[in-house]
Amino acid sequence: MLKSKSVFIHPTLANSYQFQSNHPFHPIRYQLTISLLESIGALLPDQIQQPAITDVEHLLSLAHSQEYINVIKGLSSDSPNNSLIDIAEQYGLHGDDTPYFQGMHDASCSIVSGTVSALEAVITGETDHAFHLAGGLHHAFENRAAGFCIYNDAVIAIRHIQQQHQVKILYIDTDVHHGDGVQISFYADPNVCTYSIHETGKFLFPGTGYHYEKGLDHGFGSCFNMPLDPYTEDDSWLECFQLTLTKVIEHYKPDLIVSQHGCDAHAYDPLSHLHCSMRIYEQIPNIIHQFAHQYCNGKWVAIGGGGYDLWRVVPRAWSHVWLAMSDHELVEQFKKPELLPLPDKWRNYWSSYATDELPLYWQDEPHMIIPMPRRTEISERNRQVAAIVIQDI
Repeated sequence: MLKSKSVFIHPTLANSYQFQSNHPFHPIRYQLTISLLESIGALLPDQIQQPAITDVEHLLSLAHSQEYINVIKGLSSDSPNNSLIDIAEQYGLHGDDTPYFQGMHDASCSIVSGTVSALEAVITGETDHAFHLAGGLHHAFENRAAGFCIYNDAVIAIRHIQQQHQVKILYIDTDVHHGDGVQISFYADPNVCTYSIHETGKFLFPGTGYHYEKGLDHGFGSCFNMPLDPYTEDDSWLECFQLTLTKVIEHYKPDLIVSQHGCDAHAYDPLSHLHCSMRIYEQIPNIIHQFAHQYCNGKWVAIGGGGYDLWRVVPRAWSHVWLAMSDHELVEQFKKPELLPLPDKWRNYWSSYATDELPLYWQDEPHMIIPMPRRTEISERNRQVAAIVIQDI
């Protein structure tokens, strides 16, 4: 059987991973991204694969306690027991953040199955790259939901692979929120290096991810955090990312890269304070793609994550991941200075649904994002932190 260069995985049931109708973590993000890719012929309907591994319930204990799993199951019914409702908050299932909803266990399991299948396909050599845009629920802990995340699909999938293969894995997290649930799970594991670039926890959820968080015991030195000042812009973001990640990957020499592509560092995103444009989301997957071939024989799994400007940012940002992964011809065109228009077919279809005016181009128009007045000061502080992050490598 011929090996596929890249596979696109999207479990149908992931579309039902939805909190309240007005919740910022909305599954329409998946439809918008897939529709955009299909409208330019970069993704055909028959290329969208369902997870090869569907029975993952026995794998949940790789990241979560049985007590927590039982609570999730119980609260997933159409009429949960009052005793479970009374203790839901103890497990992080409350309020406007991560409220329980009917069917959340099955929907969450489908996301786990997508990420497990993606890692399996890459590590076994079935494909070089795999993209599962519904994955990336990086805030879930052993006994607690948090930050819109119920089951930590990345942790489960990585530990599942570790049971079967002797591999060193580099987990890269570009979500604006620190990947705390993944970091703590591998904090003492030297075979998983976690790298997260995010807005500093001084001002943003979850309040962690400082440069001095380095790992524990045998895992000390396998954890790296690049916290950025609020209002960081493209040049500083990319400078810090390139510098620190290059040093980390040269030092760690992984066998496989797993990257989480939260796209909420954009200036339009309502849940953060960074001030980046679509430029970083064009370059991030290209940089990781290059590293995957340089250090890992091409082995790369990409998963989604956060991103709450549903209409203007997420579809374009996540499309860039697949375009880079599949070596689409647009990747070279993006290197030119001209703005490339988004397809009319996509804009015309979604414009009647959108709550924001849809962008005209793949790139952000320069006048749409106003430069920050303290750019030099912010960039210098970020540069100083980056130097500290890599000083012991």
